[in-house]
Amino acid sequence: MKVAILFNSVDVDEPDQADVLVQVSTVRSALESRRNKVVEIACDLDLGRLWRRLEADPPDVAFNLIESLAGRDRFLPFAPALLEERGLAFTGSGSEAAAASGSKLTSKRLLAAAGLPVPPCAAVWPQTLANQIQIDTGCRPPFMVKSVWNHGSPGLDDDVVIRSREDLHWRLPELAQRLGGAAVVEPYLPGREFNLSLLATAAGVEVLPAAEIVFEGYPSGKPHIVGYRAKWLPDSFEYQHTVRRFEFPAADNALLERLRELSVAAWDVLGMSGYARVDFRVDAKGRPWILEVNANPCLSPDAGFASAVERSGRKLDDAIFEIVADATRRTPRFVPDLVLVS
Repeated sequence: MKVAILFNSVDVDEPDQADVLVQVSTVRSALESRRNKVVEIACDLDLGRLWRRLEADPPDVAFNLIESLAGRDRFLPFAPALLEERGLAFTGSGSEAAAASGSKLTSKRLLAAAGLPVPPCAAVWPQTLANQIQIDTGCRPPFMVKSVWNHGSPGLDDDVVIRSREDLHWRLPELAQRLGGAAVVEPYLPGREFNLSLLATAAGVEVLPAAEIVFEGYPSGKPHIVGYRAKWLPDSFEYQHTVRRFEFPAADNALLERLRELSVAAWDVLGMSGYARVDFRVDAKGRPWILEVNANPCLSPDAGFASAVERSGRKLDDAIFEIVADATRRTPRFVPDLVLVS
């Protein structure tokens, strides 16, 4: 099988952007281990060039690792839309699911409309985005400011947790700019944080073992958030004291089952395919809240998805082939001619 690995061109040496090259190497190694032919295609906003490349030498499957284009996560749906238009089999979620999950405003609106628990939205910046969601002006501090579109946490630091409405009023424009130009505000929810990864198989979507993110040794008053340092800077306190665990007491069984149910429901509502990850906060009363739904989560060997795969008893290579198999199931290679009967 000939597989084209599509990935976003990396122009800067920032760890959150350069990580896609690790994913390319991981996927290529898995595919070549079973004698598939692999080509790598670095992509940018010149989608016409990508179109012509695929037209001149079409692969059997495109493995879509594009996380952004021109450094903008907002452009995430462009590549799957192009692949859909060409009729090529490709991995991961389609353009509509990528658009829905890529915007925290859109995903919140869709999940809430389906009756799933999402934190209320207190405000958005710029205000022109406000028509995408009902604004809950009764939301109480402390608040947390997030990027609407960015998913690698650039600019996400402790100061995005704001303790008063007055501080939110004057800090929101500056924080929105730092976080990529548009921001959503939610209540900051103290409590436990969980990630649940999902994998499409021939038997249907499978929820992989739940992971809890434990904030070990955090000083009093320091927000429990997985910000930029916790994700990307190994020498930082946050990185070294943010620990992923898979072992739980029996008392958590009902909660874990509820998280699994909500993960599948979120997958269905947003129309995900291939693989995904759902992030949760569980508040002091034991209520789970969906924070984000991530299409095509990171496939680096040290990332959460890979850890959940290994915990399920698979190797990461096995999951990569499950993802490819799902792509071929969703896009049949041959479409029979229609026979019209008079």
